[in-house]
Amino acid sequence: MTGTIITIAQQKGGAGKTTLAAQLAVALAHSGKSVAAIDIDPQMSLATWFRMRTSLNGEIAYRGKGALEIIQITGWRAAAEIEKQAKLHDVVIVDSPPHAETEAKIAVRNAHIVLIPVQPSPMDVWATKPTVDMAAAERTPVLLVLNRVPPRAKLTERMTAAVKELEVPVAKVSIGNRVALASSMADGLGVVEAAKRSVAAQEITALTKAALKAAG
Repeated sequence: MTGTIITIAQQKGGAGKTTLAAQLAVALAHSGKSVAAIDIDPQMSLATWFRMRTSLNGEIAYRGKGALEIIQITGWRAAAEIEKQAKLHDVVIVDSPPHAETEAKIAVRNAHIVLIPVQPSPMDVWATKPTVDMAAAERTPVLLVLNRVPPRAKLTERMTAAVKELEVPVAKVSIGNRVALASSMADGLGVVEAAKRSVAAQEITALTKAALKAAG
């Protein structure tokens, strides 16, 4: 049975793509899933963070059969690696490059669902359209995730209209711009490990469930 492949994609920089990939991978592992996190971004931010995680925390135990493996790969081998890891794990999280490069298209093409993090401003939403179009071209379903939402932020009519223009599903749960997320990343941990009772942990846990459901 092939595992669920979730690609995190966003051609616009600064949307929090790698942080979201790391947090989801850790949360899924702690829920008992066997997870492979594949970093195909030449910047190698996700792979670098996981090395820091191991250096700071050593081996971390997960619930039940939960496990977490990090793979760093770029170029034409990415598609084969994603397929390989999907046969070995319950879930594969792919952190893709921030531009419409070959690797990004491969990651989107091979996914069951593409999560697109976007900050809650009309400009950021409009700048997300190329990512949505790329997924549409590859016939891969997407789920827009409002990310780094400021405290007490409200979706104005302008923001709501901008989201509707993209004509794609939007996750019911949004991810707040919370200190607990940044703090956990600095400690090489997921927020479900560092602050498991926090609102941030609740949001990440809810998003993992929403992503798996959207993947079918």
